[in-house]
Amino acid sequence: MRQPMRLGTGIGWRPEIAEAVERMPGIDWVEAVAENVCPGHVPESLLRLRERGVTVVPHGVSLGLGGADRPDESRLTALAERAEVLGSPLVTEHIAFVRAGGPLTASPLLEAGHLLPVPRTRDALDVLCENIRVAQAALPVPLAVENIAALISWPGEEMTEGQFLYDLVDRTGVRLLIDVANLHTNHVNRGEDPAKALGELPVEAIAYVHVAGGFERDGVWHDSHAHPVPRPVLDILADLASRVTPPGVLLERDENFPEPAELERELTAIRGTLEKAGPLPGGAERAEAVRVSGSGGADSGPDVEDATRQRLALSQAALLSSLVAGTPVPEGFDRVRLGVQARALAAKRADVVAKVAPELPEILADGYRPAFLAYAQGHPMTDGYRRDALDFAGHLLLTGLPEGAETRRLRDWWLERSGPAPLSRRPGARLVRATRRALLRR
Repeated sequence: MRQPMRLGTGIGWRPEIAEAVERMPGIDWVEAVAENVCPGHVPESLLRLRERGVTVVPHGVSLGLGGADRPDESRLTALAERAEVLGSPLVTEHIAFVRAGGPLTASPLLEAGHLLPVPRTRDALDVLCENIRVAQAALPVPLAVENIAALISWPGEEMTEGQFLYDLVDRTGVRLLIDVANLHTNHVNRGEDPAKALGELPVEAIAYVHVAGGFERDGVWHDSHAHPVPRPVLDILADLASRVTPPGVLLERDENFPEPAELERELTAIRGTLEKAGPLPGGAERAEAVRVSGSGGADSGPDVEDATRQRLALSQAALLSSLVAGTPVPEGFDRVRLGVQARALAAKRADVVAKVAPELPEILADGYRPAFLAYAQGHPMTDGYRRDALDFAGHLLLTGLPEGAETRRLRDWWLERSGPAPLSRRPGARLVRATRRALLRR
């Protein structure tokens, strides 16, 4: 396996802090959410960073490589386009599933709107390996995949996280994006030892490392990316850095952005942690000693049998349906913990819809959030957040708006965005639109 590119210290690029990131000293690279970058309209801030020689890495969130279906060709093409337009040395995604149902289960397709954990079983590993090989073949640059944070555990798992990741790398040659905040999350929520996970990892496969903050509530750690990085996360980073020098380390922040000076202080703390830790002699060898031997590289591998994919599809669909559609909890899962996860998914869904359609909270005022959470209980997301916003508005227009909401404004907003194209200025098209509006009012 070739040595990963040295990236240095970076920060997650977000539009809200774009100007601040450009002014921050010591930023070697940035990571941008791939789905938020349009190849034909790359944000000027990213272009300026690229001109200065700052590396930009697209970070995908929607492939669902851990899902039962093979990766969607259009999503792979989109990710490849972003890597090419940004001149990126690699792209990253997650070891997770984000949707379930569909033809393999003869049930409606459901979207989670969130990264959900893959069961650490041989079936799931076989499917994941094949999906990653498909993605690697379609992408113009190397792929790295990230371990995720989880609130829930699958019953009947056959491997630890470290063993699962080791076998994944051994069979596919894929790089790893290790999120130390996610290791902390899984320690609190699932009782998993971060040191043991690091000891089992193929550290030579690490492309870079994520560091982020979160918060604990009622014994559950929420990986919010909206809070300062806590000491336990930096301690895990120090443990990792004592075993291997990470090619790159990146600070993630997605919400509740502080002043730039605070972000710079967190970056300084990350750099200080790395400098103090330093890899100990024989660190990588110690990690190697606890791992089983293997081929050490990618292989084509046999095709995964349809029955294997179908077994995984049925189990993932049952779990996701219980989380977003109120169906019974599958056997073996913690009902209380699934309830926490279901509420977290609904809350995140409400937050993201409010972002992609900011007019809705304005129109509905204080009634937006309770109305959306009530809607979400019986209406799973099936086609992304923008469609979700339209469906929610249409539902309210048919069933009634909360008190204080502006019906006319909501109706006009829905009519303007529900058509196949923006409003036309041609008299004929305007007449058709007006007719639709009149019919809806009736």
